[in-house]
Amino acid sequence: MSTRRVQDAIRDDQKIQNELKRNGNIPTHIAVIMDGNGRWAKKRKLPRIAGHNEGVESVRDTVESCGQLGVKYLTLYAFSTENWKRPKEEVSMLMRLLMRALRDETDRLHKNNVRVHAIGDISSLPQEVQDELLDAIEKTKHNTGLNLLLALSYSGRWDITDAVRRLISNVQQGTVKTENINDHLISEYLSTKNVPDPDLLIRTSGEFRISNFLLWQLAYSEIYISDLFWPDFRRNELYKAIAEYQKRERRFGMVSEQVQTQKSKASYVG
Repeated sequence: MSTRRVQDAIRDDQKIQNELKRNGNIPTHIAVIMDGNGRWAKKRKLPRIAGHNEGVESVRDTVESCGQLGVKYLTLYAFSTENWKRPKEEVSMLMRLLMRALRDETDRLHKNNVRVHAIGDISSLPQEVQDELLDAIEKTKHNTGLNLLLALSYSGRWDITDAVRRLISNVQQGTVKTENINDHLISEYLSTKNVPDPDLLIRTSGEFRISNFLLWQLAYSEIYISDLFWPDFRRNELYKAIAEYQKRERRFGMVSEQVQTQKSKASYVG
């Protein structure tokens, strides 16, 4: 691509970002189910690893564009507890890819002021992966831009079960009273403690399911289904998802009139 075309592309991208920002409703927290790597590769008669490798490019572009837009939290469903059931060869391949991606991308993330976090049963990951992950977390812990949450060996049921187990332990120890247990307290025991629930969930590959991801946290999230396989997902599709989100009215169980009244009061107070 010529220098002129690159400059035009950058200018067009900035124009789209500015338009989304002017709408004034950029999601605070976006969660993504990155689906379709294997099918992308199969469609091209390539090994599955080719799809996973290309998916890393999608991660890089999504993280970068979310940071530029001012998104505060981005949670990526990178490896579920169910993924351990895949053939051992594929699991080993995914772990090697994860380790390499962490090693190669941490400096870029740090440069872009991204702070890395991890949620899930991290202790179940190979030690070398844990080491790279902890290194990325340590190197970026003082960054103040986008918070990137990597969901690794994670599932919504695991998250809730782990929270309940620890909550029961605290009740037995006398540090928590049963009459004080409510949804807010339970949220404090989840792996996403201190992180706002996702405003927008994006799922690729056209599948209409949430695949055991953030089951508690997605209670009121808006959902955007992209027909693209994850390796084909780039910032333009992200922009479409955000633009669609900005058109929706989030009711949180209320009727439309209540939402409008609430907005009017907030505007008046402001």
